[in-house]
Amino acid sequence: MKSVFMFSLIASVIVPLMACQPSTPPTAPDLVSKEKADAESLHPTVWPVSAKRRLESVALLSQPVDKGPDRMVASLSDGLQLLDTDGDAYAQLPGRMTSLDLRTLDSQTIALASFDRQRLQPLVVLASPTTQQFSSPLLLPTPAFGVEDLCFYRDTQNNLFLFLVGEEGRGEQWLVGAGISLLVEAKHVRDLSLPPSATFCAVDDQQADLFVNEEGVGVWRYPAAAETDPIRLPIDLLQPFGRLHSAADIAVVPGGLLILDGEQQSLHAYQRQEAQWQPFSSWKLNGLAEPEQLSVQMFGERVALMISDDRDEQFYQAQLTWTHQPKLIDSVITILPQQQTDLVVAEGDAADDPAIWVHPSDTSKSLVIGTDKKYGLLVYDLRGKEVQRLASGDLNNVDLRKGFRLGEQTIDIAVGTKRNDNSLAVFAIEPKTGRLRDLGTLPTPLNDIYGICLYSPVAGEIHVLPNDKDGRVLQYRLHGDNGELKAELLREFSVASQPEGCVADDQNHRLYIGEEKHGVWTLSADPAQSGKPEPVMSVGEQLKADVEGIGLYQGKSKSYLVISSQGDDSYVVLEAEAPFRFRGKFQVGMNALAGIDGVSETDGLEVSSVNFGGEYVDGLLVLQDGRKRLPQGKQNFKYVHWAVLRDALKLQ
Repeated sequence: MKSVFMFSLIASVIVPLMACQPSTPPTAPDLVSKEKADAESLHPTVWPVSAKRRLESVALLSQPVDKGPDRMVASLSDGLQLLDTDGDAYAQLPGRMTSLDLRTLDSQTIALASFDRQRLQPLVVLASPTTQQFSSPLLLPTPAFGVEDLCFYRDTQNNLFLFLVGEEGRGEQWLVGAGISLLVEAKHVRDLSLPPSATFCAVDDQQADLFVNEEGVGVWRYPAAAETDPIRLPIDLLQPFGRLHSAADIAVVPGGLLILDGEQQSLHAYQRQEAQWQPFSSWKLNGLAEPEQLSVQMFGERVALMISDDRDEQFYQAQLTWTHQPKLIDSVITILPQQQTDLVVAEGDAADDPAIWVHPSDTSKSLVIGTDKKYGLLVYDLRGKEVQRLASGDLNNVDLRKGFRLGEQTIDIAVGTKRNDNSLAVFAIEPKTGRLRDLGTLPTPLNDIYGICLYSPVAGEIHVLPNDKDGRVLQYRLHGDNGELKAELLREFSVASQPEGCVADDQNHRLYIGEEKHGVWTLSADPAQSGKPEPVMSVGEQLKADVEGIGLYQGKSKSYLVISSQGDDSYVVLEAEAPFRFRGKFQVGMNALAGIDGVSETDGLEVSSVNFGGEYVDGLLVLQDGRKRLPQGKQNFKYVHWAVLRDALKLQ
């Protein structure tokens, strides 16, 4: 069993905080009238009701009502029940239930999760202690593994997830609710690789930490947020590597963690310090033979405990004091994606860089051209549907410009960096239809070609600026005389280390180059100028390496740079003129109702201020998504309305 404490959630600008916290701490239920505690031991007392019933799990409510129900129980005989201290039932959901977790969604609504052995399915249901009713259950598909435990996670957008911890290290994360409502159908978010002997889990919503035990080893922390690397960290290990003798159930308390040590009949407490968990205190559980399950609830500075004893199969009550000074958490504004593209062709790290082609007469027919660096180019419409693909090799980045004269034709062109032969792959874009055709390649002297941007100083003249991992940047002018494509080298310059992201401001004749480990630089786009790159923004508090994609939004009154801060899965917005004023930072979260996952580990991005009609009247931001979730799979690109970003950051 796990913690049922409902942490305060960070509100995003898109989804308001749904959980209502009372102004004063609620009164704890009568749990410990005979309980005695000192600094080294607890003396739990048996909950008499558990001696009369065969209970699988018990969870205390965070907002008990006076002289009414104050806990939920799960059993194989009576299903889920809402009980008071004396064991009187106020509501019941039939089934053969094991495991139990809950989250308080608002002052009237609790979400409960359990596993029904009769159906062999996990389920989620809403309950109201006030009206004493259960909703119809949301059933998850029958897992392909035995479920050992389950636990909720509620993120900063108030999306509700359920983790399933299974046999042989198998785990899953499911999206089950949004706001204070359950979804009509649960959505698979991702699979997880967990310890092979995991039996218990708990989640700290505020810190987005998933805790899982591993019998015979210890307790581990995993990120609960799906858009992060699944790296585990140890909380504590069994002796001689740590202080545990065994690792049973886990419960979250504010700023810390409680771990049951069944072999030593002890309860260990840990406090969070930065990214580490330090041992804080331990209590001997006097009178318990084989403590196994743990549930907690906070009432002011008191922690009410429910602990099961596997020896006599009863539940015991105790309490302890827990003080914690809350720390402010830096919150990043979260906005939601409105659309996503079809998946790229190749598995793994394949999608990389998008470019936006604007239809000359009907902007609603505009297209997004994206690279699959293991396949070639993919073309999508504004609904994200694939309309064309070109198997043109290992194309890393791509950019485009309009009005190139190739012989007697005037065409639009896209140019990509072809890494398998360090060349420039050039494509004609038919102006009326947006259809692409391959024009061939142009060689370069680069050893490891990487990023690219195009620049048009005057109508019809197009420059191509590829870069190399060694820091070099070349500037070519394209020629199409007599229908033959040629590239004239105009200049070469460099940054100190590996660049990639690059964007040109045609109106103001400026270039912006991203140096992945150090920041963003600018210089004149005029090849006749010999000035060195000047700093725009360095990696630091706001911008986290790697610095990846860079886009330029050219508005009517103000232009902005949008930069991928890949190191913390976010994006920085600057004014696109000196002194490059910082205007804000944002993340792109999960759009639960639309079934679109969040965006993370972004490589390339592109943005346009064109009125594309419909929801994109103020422009469009396209982001490569490095981790595809909901469900997990091949990568793709996400679309964001510029108006959403503008309003969130209060841009002009």
